[in-house]
Amino acid sequence: MDQFLDTTATTLLAILKIFLVVFLAGFLVRRKILTDAMVTALTKATIVLFLPCLILDKILTNLSPTEFPLWWTLPLTSIAMALAGVALAAAVFVRELPEKRSMLAVASMQNAGYLILPIGAALYPGQFDEFALYVSLFIVGFNPILWSIGKFLATNGAPRPPDWRGLLNPPLVACLSSIALVLTGVNRLIPRPALETVELVGQGAVPVATVVLGAMLGGMTLRLRPHLWDAVRAMTVKYGLLPALTVAVLSATNIGNSNPLLARFLVLQAASAPAVGLILQVRAYGGDEQKVGAVMLLSYILCGLSLPVWLAVWEMVSS
Repeated sequence: MDQFLDTTATTLLAILKIFLVVFLAGFLVRRKILTDAMVTALTKATIVLFLPCLILDKILTNLSPTEFPLWWTLPLTSIAMALAGVALAAAVFVRELPEKRSMLAVASMQNAGYLILPIGAALYPGQFDEFALYVSLFIVGFNPILWSIGKFLATNGAPRPPDWRGLLNPPLVACLSSIALVLTGVNRLIPRPALETVELVGQGAVPVATVVLGAMLGGMTLRLRPHLWDAVRAMTVKYGLLPALTVAVLSATNIGNSNPLLARFLVLQAASAPAVGLILQVRAYGGDEQKVGAVMLLSYILCGLSLPVWLAVWEMVSS
């Protein structure tokens, strides 16, 4: 019990620091101090500059196929986790499909980068390079799922032409290109000043992404009462069934002993809040923006409890 309480308190404190920035950014949006144009500019800068540089830096300097030969399993794991979440949510909402298809996306598609990166930086500062590498590899598989299946579900299959540009985005390009450079050995030929420049720019990814997350959440409205039952069921999958399944799978393997940080990373991913990209998809392609936004806002409030509790549960199970 002492270990459970200690782990929960440590994780909750780290998450609270992140959410203070989120709440501040949301407050600035509500007060119109941080305008939509500013948020859009920060979002674009994060997507096309800060996050790709962080990914390039961590993969080029930390990925070693000889030391981490199973690196390719992380993209596959991200796909499996997303599809497992969709399957669990479909089982819960089976009698109300397809009209409540958007809840499947909220219950299964997690914030794999913007939220997990700053939490990893706060919880594991001494191992953040390795943690960020896991995030980079994870989103190689996750991003295509988010922008294909996730978009179809979040928008309730809104009749819009396919937009394949969403699949080929700068973070994914950075992931694939940096992996190719490592596998071919070309990364060893890159001048050190160039790598240091990429590292310098990438250091802005975590704080800027945290501000962007808070700004997006701050612009949402919370009219949850009409959707309360749907929200309860979606959160049951997101913060109950999916993390429990992840902990069970990890317990059945040797990952906790061979790579404790990787196991903790996967638990955090499973218990993370829904992806901010979902609300962007609804805004761009159609769907029930008010419902998706309200359920997502509630989910971020509950995430402050979900992450530390499930991480503490894993620490107890793995010990």
